[in-house]
Amino acid sequence: YNDTGLDFETTRKATAIARSLIDRPIAGVEVVSPTACTFDEIAAVHARSYVDAVFTGDRRDLAASNGIGWDDRLAGAACASTGGVRDAALHALATGGVAGSLSSGLHHAARAKGAGFCTFNGLVVAAHAALDAGARRVLILDLDAHCGGGTASLIDGLAGVEQVDVSVNSYDRYESRPDARLVLCDGGEYLEVVERELGAVEAPGEIDLVLYNAGMDPHGLAGGDPDIDDDVLRAREHLVFGWAASHRLPTAWVLAGGYTHGLDMAGLVDLHRITIHAAAAVHAAST
Repeated sequence: YNDTGLDFETTRKATAIARSLIDRPIAGVEVVSPTACTFDEIAAVHARSYVDAVFTGDRRDLAASNGIGWDDRLAGAACASTGGVRDAALHALATGGVAGSLSSGLHHAARAKGAGFCTFNGLVVAAHAALDAGARRVLILDLDAHCGGGTASLIDGLAGVEQVDVSVNSYDRYESRPDARLVLCDGGEYLEVVERELGAVEAPGEIDLVLYNAGMDPHGLAGGDPDIDDDVLRAREHLVFGWAASHRLPTAWVLAGGYTHGLDMAGLVDLHRITIHAAAAVHAAST
């Protein structure tokens, strides 16, 4: 999203994080450019009329339904961001390891419109790509502060894809069903609930790929719950990547939510680096 004129955390923070990884490298982490998704890859998940609107700017209310706005560079930037998720998913699936994308703004986008600062649902695009590559079971783990209602709507009836969603804010809430479990909790019980929900995943050894929506917006200074701080999120990331490693699950993570409500951009970058540090450290320890 960074190659647009739209000025918002979701569109700006990936560049800042990438620069931080060059200036302050994390052992085991290599930064590479994504291959942008094509129109047809996006249209396999989203309504063609919506994708057309984003690409052309026609029907401006629909083109800007993400809540960020529209400019003539949005489609290219969103396709690059979505391509990063797909690339990370396919790399993790092919290698059996861990990969990530500095993408965010994914899980609220529904079939025929964007929402909640999300244009295209890269999580579902990546799940489709994984299934096409031979995966039989894909788990989307959503730990953004808000509910992933767009994802839940797009995987309804999509065989082989399921979602576990722990949220501290009811935005984009949906009714749980067997393939999309939503749990709302408060910050005081957050880690306990995440651990419980991971433990409740049936036959985890049969999962071929985990797509992890690693939101930092549960943090009290990034738009979330005052009981959730750096230490809680650091513990959450080691819990998630440790659980995946214990079951030898290929895992692809994305940045997801995180805002500068009580932080500057440098502080937000450091929050997101928690995910990257944990992914690299747990992977290194398990190989």
